[in-house]
Amino acid sequence: MVRNIVILGGNSHPTLTEHICNILGLPVGNRTLSKFAVGETRCEIKDSVRGKDVFIIQSGGGSVNDHLMELCIMISACKIGSAKRVTAVLPLFPYSRQPDLPYNKVGAPLSKPPCEVPQGKYTFESVPATPGPGIDKTPGLNNDTDLSRALNRTTITNGNGHGHGHGLVNGAARSNGESSTTVDPNPAPPRPGLTTMHTQSFTTHDLQNPALINTFQAKPGYKRWVAQAGTLVADLLTCAGADHVVALDLHDPQYQGFFDIPMDNLYGRPLLQRYIQQNVPDFKDAVIVSPDAGGAKRATAIADSLGMEFALIHKERRPTRITDRQNATMMLVGNVANRVCILIDDLVDTANTITRAAKLLRKERATTVYALITHGVFSGDAIQRINLSAINKIVVTNSVPQDEHRRVCPKLDVLDISPIFAEAIRRIHHGESISVLFQYD
Repeated sequence: MVRNIVILGGNSHPTLTEHICNILGLPVGNRTLSKFAVGETRCEIKDSVRGKDVFIIQSGGGSVNDHLMELCIMISACKIGSAKRVTAVLPLFPYSRQPDLPYNKVGAPLSKPPCEVPQGKYTFESVPATPGPGIDKTPGLNNDTDLSRALNRTTITNGNGHGHGHGLVNGAARSNGESSTTVDPNPAPPRPGLTTMHTQSFTTHDLQNPALINTFQAKPGYKRWVAQAGTLVADLLTCAGADHVVALDLHDPQYQGFFDIPMDNLYGRPLLQRYIQQNVPDFKDAVIVSPDAGGAKRATAIADSLGMEFALIHKERRPTRITDRQNATMMLVGNVANRVCILIDDLVDTANTITRAAKLLRKERATTVYALITHGVFSGDAIQRINLSAINKIVVTNSVPQDEHRRVCPKLDVLDISPIFAEAIRRIHHGESISVLFQYD
């Protein structure tokens, strides 16, 4: 029995909330959480939370946006009710797959591809040459060139090609070592409507020159503006009044750095390892496989802990021929012939990657394919795709409700994570260490 604590649950996963409360010997907090006819969320905390340690359990599956708004409103209601501390417990963290710097399909940051730049011209990717014997420290300047005299011959311009102002950019001297006496043999003609800095300063967003805005071209290295969902969700929870956040197997561990409040990331690795040891025959002879390069670190941690071999499936997105060891855009690195394979990943949404990985493993003569996943979201026709796939058994946790999925998918096994969260809540309430829960090696 834990005293002076209140556990509230949202509408996302009431079964998990009940299991956690049963383990802790506590009743589920009484609250009203409904919607008005217009769709707005209505929240009323009916139990007293004054001076209490409040834990709000809300997962991110299903209607993610509605559940996130419910969580923020419940946190605010508890803070208004003079709760001593409010901890948001999110088994599946919402928007966890949207880091602040999104990536395109080839894995590079979204930016304008570098264009052809004449030799010796400055770009954002330019790197000064390494000094050495017989190499000028400042490329473009002869040994007998007087730098101060060359700077005196330049004129200050606004970078529009007038005069010899290539040594100064917007009135500031260049610092990348490029010659200040170089004169472009084909200077760009002055653009219409553009004035010099002596009369008017101009930017591409000047409303007096709207025609120039459409012709603006980003220079190499200019990154497009993108939504920063990671910091936004962190700021929403913090501004709502959360004092502590607990999540399970964040897709991007960098999310912990988005918070200005304590953030605990629990691990589902002990559950997955225990399942392998107890349910996979001769697991020492099996192979741990990561379905993509992003989950290699997670899979190798389990492989090293259990003393098993490791293989990697690499997504090759370049236009290459489909060879014997490549299934469409996926290539296998490692040997899985006549062995049991265990796919390890943190999240399955549409199940496209995991089913294609299983198909490739079967093509490489794997005998049995297991898939161990922390978060089984199963959006769209994911369950149907798994039923028709080469996967023999798929194992997920109940971080999101799995009752309906288990009814229609005979291959699905579910692991209970409520003991992990119950013990984490107890330790947080008493000020004990969380890290000792995962010191199992």
